[in-house]
Amino acid sequence: MDSYSLTLVFIIGLIFAFMDAFGIGANDVANSFSTSVASKSLTLKQACFIAVFTEFLGALLLGSHTAKTIRDGIVDLSKFQGKQDALMVGMMCALIGSSTWVLTASKLGFPVSTTHSIIGATIGIGIVIHGFGVVNWGWANKGVLQIITSWFLSPLVAGIIGAIIYCSVKYLVLKRKTPFKNGLRFIPVYFFITVTIIIFFIVYKGTPGINLTSLGFPIILAVTLGIAFIAVLFAIFFYIPWVKRIIINHEDLKFYHIPFIHFIGEHKHLSEIALESGIPESKIDIMNIKKNSDIHEDIINYSAKNISNKMEKEQPKNEANKSLSKKLGGIFTHGINQEIAEYKNDEYKEMHDAAIKYDDNTEELYSFLQILTASFASFAHGSNDVANAVGPLTTIYYIWCTGLNPDSTLSIPIWILILCAVAIDLGLITYGYHVMRSLGNKITLLTPTRGFSSELSACLTVLTCSRLSLPVSTTHCITGSTTAIGLCNGNLKSVNWKLLLFCGFSWILTLPIAGIIAGITFKLLYPIFMYYSSVPNSI
Repeated sequence: MDSYSLTLVFIIGLIFAFMDAFGIGANDVANSFSTSVASKSLTLKQACFIAVFTEFLGALLLGSHTAKTIRDGIVDLSKFQGKQDALMVGMMCALIGSSTWVLTASKLGFPVSTTHSIIGATIGIGIVIHGFGVVNWGWANKGVLQIITSWFLSPLVAGIIGAIIYCSVKYLVLKRKTPFKNGLRFIPVYFFITVTIIIFFIVYKGTPGINLTSLGFPIILAVTLGIAFIAVLFAIFFYIPWVKRIIINHEDLKFYHIPFIHFIGEHKHLSEIALESGIPESKIDIMNIKKNSDIHEDIINYSAKNISNKMEKEQPKNEANKSLSKKLGGIFTHGINQEIAEYKNDEYKEMHDAAIKYDDNTEELYSFLQILTASFASFAHGSNDVANAVGPLTTIYYIWCTGLNPDSTLSIPIWILILCAVAIDLGLITYGYHVMRSLGNKITLLTPTRGFSSELSACLTVLTCSRLSLPVSTTHCITGSTTAIGLCNGNLKSVNWKLLLFCGFSWILTLPIAGIIAGITFKLLYPIFMYYSSVPNSI
């Protein structure tokens, strides 16, 4: 095959690699932050702001700079020797199949594994070209049997771990006579546990580009415990004084005040800010104001109500007068202005009422830990799962540039990493709210302690099972741990079983649907590309 032939295949592959990475952001990244937003530890805007940096930097700085030509060796690459054109078109169709299914599932609010989606699409291509024998159907070398096992293993193991973590918080803190005091007493312990798990997770799952595992377990353990001990000191001397001033004194402090908390004088109380904003004293609800850690939207919305109503009356009704910049801005801000935590709460009131509620002040103690866990999990995710879109595109690009058979691993051009990292961020910002709504309060009622337990258990499950060479999916882990924590209420009505049934069904459909779309697309497009490639200067 001549170099720089089948240029149209490269262009289409580029577009659908972007769409596949967009789907990763809309689905995988969204489920990482869904519990934080649903429990009101973060607003949707704050979650997107954090994820934009963690995902992008994770993919760019810690992501692997080599990619497997065929993901996880699910299809025998040797079968494509001398068939560069078939492999090139096949990877393009795999991206079409994967992105189509992931974006469809995201629109429907179904959390699916983007890794399984690209593997399913690759299987479809392999079967269409070489038959069923080319696919690794067994257990060894990450075969299809491992993927099927993960549908059940991931949520089960994560659910058990999540229930253990949550029950420890429940019985050691939440159900005590003085839950807030007990919460303060145990916060350093949970800081130690959380940071230890996060560091191990980052080292073993989030640094394929710099291979920190080569340092050896003793060094990794010593560094991890050292960092965890520093985190304990941070919790004792900075976090606890900061959070006490917010919860007990109702002071208007921000997260960036934590390192300087001992040098900061008394701030205005939230009630004072509310009164200054024009809210009648009888309508001030400190807890509702305090839960919004960004700009206290309750205050702003109330004080600005008359102004906004007046402006609406004065605005021209002709939407055609909007400038192009405003329309474009609307596209990018639409996704981050959606309601998550309170979305359709009336429909799920019975389910939420079945969940046990605990002291709000004590729950708030765990918001910081929940945000910390979600942020670092997102950082590791960006470095690891960006390969789902990067791998096929790198294969297409290599064949297009050289016309040669690719090796089993390929060097990734930096521009491809940047392209896919940007697409992941855009997917979360514009489309991620669909999956966040499903994995938020639509499965069960989430609070900071429940969300923290869910996210931490997902990290621990992925870390442990990966070291034991057991197949797990982060998406499935989050779903399983959230469900198990809901069951800790002791009431089956506190969990949305109908939604879980749909989620499980979408997991099972991922492999075949992505494979069918990719296979049919290949059957339709490959003869067309081969016909026109024989015509000089055609494509």
